[in-house]
Amino acid sequence: MSRKQLVVIGNGMAGIKCVEEILNINAEQFQITVIGSEKHPNYNRILLSKVLQGDSSINDIVINDWSWYTERGIKLYTGETATRIHHGDIQSVETASGLRIPFDILIIATGSSAFIPPIVGVNKPGVISFRNIDDCKTMIDYAGKYRKAAVIGGGLLGLEAARGLLNLGMEATVIHNAPYLMNRQLDRASAELLQKELEGQGMRFWLGKETDKIIGRDRAKGIRFTTGLTVEADLIVLSVGIRPNIDLAKRSGIDTNRAIMVDDYMRTNIANIYAVGECAEHRGIAYGLVAPLYEQGKVLARTICDEATPPYEGSIPYAQLKVSGVQVFSVGDIQEDKADTAIQQYDGIHNTYKKVTMQYGRVCGAILYGDTDEATTLLNLVKKKAPISALKAASSQAQDGSSPIDVEAENMAPRETVCACNAVTKSAIMCAVLDNGLNTAEQVRDKTKASSSCGGCRPMVSAVVRFALRSGKEGAQAAEPAVCGCTTVSHQALKSAIQSHSFTNAQSVRLALNWGKLNGCRLCNNAIDYYMKLKHPQSFTSIMGVENRLTIHAASSAIMSQGEGFNSVWLGEALRSMWSQALMPTPLKAAVSSGVKTPIGILVQDIGITGSPSGWELYAGGHMELPVKQGQLIGIVESDIDALELSAACIQLYRERAYYGESLWKWLERDGIADIRELLLDLEARRELFDLANRPNLQLESSERRGEVNAAVSH
Repeated sequence: MSRKQLVVIGNGMAGIKCVEEILNINAEQFQITVIGSEKHPNYNRILLSKVLQGDSSINDIVINDWSWYTERGIKLYTGETATRIHHGDIQSVETASGLRIPFDILIIATGSSAFIPPIVGVNKPGVISFRNIDDCKTMIDYAGKYRKAAVIGGGLLGLEAARGLLNLGMEATVIHNAPYLMNRQLDRASAELLQKELEGQGMRFWLGKETDKIIGRDRAKGIRFTTGLTVEADLIVLSVGIRPNIDLAKRSGIDTNRAIMVDDYMRTNIANIYAVGECAEHRGIAYGLVAPLYEQGKVLARTICDEATPPYEGSIPYAQLKVSGVQVFSVGDIQEDKADTAIQQYDGIHNTYKKVTMQYGRVCGAILYGDTDEATTLLNLVKKKAPISALKAASSQAQDGSSPIDVEAENMAPRETVCACNAVTKSAIMCAVLDNGLNTAEQVRDKTKASSSCGGCRPMVSAVVRFALRSGKEGAQAAEPAVCGCTTVSHQALKSAIQSHSFTNAQSVRLALNWGKLNGCRLCNNAIDYYMKLKHPQSFTSIMGVENRLTIHAASSAIMSQGEGFNSVWLGEALRSMWSQALMPTPLKAAVSSGVKTPIGILVQDIGITGSPSGWELYAGGHMELPVKQGQLIGIVESDIDALELSAACIQLYRERAYYGESLWKWLERDGIADIRELLLDLEARRELFDLANRPNLQLESSERRGEVNAAVSH
């Protein structure tokens, strides 16, 4: 079978990340062509400031070199500009050099360009932006000829450019129209600390000033403000924001607003054409940071490969300043008109500042200056909308003199994300260290990509590496509370012991694990009973008679049940047949509905399955009693067989990972919905779980068996 033609317009971080994800899912599905306007392979644009500051070479920031494309059979056109997209009966991309490249599927990943403000004289020689490798080279060339530089824009990129110019030996003046630096990410207190530090490094500032004109006859010689004051400059760098590159899409009839408009699966209004990255506008927002773009790329890759995937629902952006000697982190809502202050601390001796904000009693934003060790922890608290009480644990100090970040690394849950850009968890880093004999954050970066993008998580990656080396295999599991008062053994330790030893009965378990109360109690005996039955479902005899089972309610509408793939009664009966004899960590409730016309509380059940125009939707973690919880979407599949496989795999995963007595919604929160989704939507992993759950006498793939089940339930 011939492979589909996949064309990617854009050789930047978002587009190539999506290509990497596609190759990981199915390397043989597409013949891939990439069109890049720059004459370079894929590189990390975030690290351009490192090149400018002299900390890295251009080769150091290349993500995928020329050989990467060749080895994967990717056809790469560099220095080529796409000028037109033809869609309809014949789908192709036309380029400036006259190429016409056909496609079955097209990804637009054209990124963004520097916003050029309407200032008189802005087109004069000596005025540049700072967005790519060529801009970087130009600034280095100017530094060899001239002495004075000015940067218009006191945001993140502007300050990084100014620091680089200082390193190149130029005088650097920053002009900003707001009353303080980085006014979108910082409050006045932290901004003033930052300004003082940068002034100490030699940077000069003009704040609250509007630029009226670039002065100079033949080339730029300075800046005149609207007040009439002037500043001399031989090089002027514009850093006042970005503008999504959407001209190609607009010319080609694709809907645009500020950027290319996409839905939750990164689809444009034209069939087979998608957009991702800085050029895409999702729910009215165009993101300019790497973590959201990578999250979009994962959803798009699964969508294109016809893999079930939860929708992209937006991201929480954060900023990490990478100026030499200065550590600044900001996330979420931090302005006084949007949030209340929960914590505000200033340490004048160590010159550090911390502010955490809240809305309705939940963490919604944070600023760290001078010490950003807590950045990863606070980012996760903001993402989870954690209650303010969680700050106590996040800010805990070690009693034995350990550093706060080492304490946080130890207390962090195994499935908590350390590197947001590349979605690398604590457990993934620990496994990389322990399984591969790694010793440094750099080795972990090469193995897992943790800290390889913006680098903001590097301190936490290093702390997790130290924790892994210090604690070894036993420390790979986060500390857990004891099963009950009869013992100090946690659920995870109990499960692991039962799985790795040949215990004959509950008493042998209690003796081996030094149970404080020899006979135990109903709670711990039921837990032992449950974990033993997981290992020996047929042979082990119940002690206390654990009776946690799955109950299912199925309903069907006359309209929806007519179609193939929407037989909710069959699906409910199949689940009941599969799980009727299986024990659960807690009593489990499931509901199956053929569509919205037969509502039976799908979103407040442990497992809720409903038919929809796009197939079957599986929700998990609903709870109708206090605390009321709405089920979260696990995935969407097309047929009833796929729905059975996905839901059975979810239940099996819950049985394997949950602790005895732990409800499904609590398990989702502890393990992390993102990681659970990723595992269940991996076709190979899902089928492996389904095989473990499926019984030999239930041949669900067989059409004859399906007919038998349908006949049975119809009577």
